Amino acid sequence: MIVTIARVADPDRFLEVFATVGAQKRREHGCRSARAYLDPEDAHRVWSVFDWDAEDYEGFLADPEVPAIARELGIQAPPVHVTPAAEPDA
Repeated sequence: MIVTIARVADPDRFLEVFATVGAQKRREHGCRSARAYLDPEDAHRVWSVFDWDAEDYEGFLADPEVPAIARELGIQAPPVHVTPAAEPDA
């Protein structure tokens, strides 16, 4: 699982691109599913959760088309990658 947090200019535009152009590019790189959550305290902060192997995710980040998609998403700064604080069995 990959979790990122990003600041976006227009949440509605982000969600539209995330569900279309972004989804297509993620599928090309082996992403099995993705969810976006608007932060309840700041609608311009988006949490994204991906079911993605780390190796495929690295390939996605290296794809030369991804920076243009990030601009289309309206991401204002590189996303922050969140690491788990704990991973209990249940």
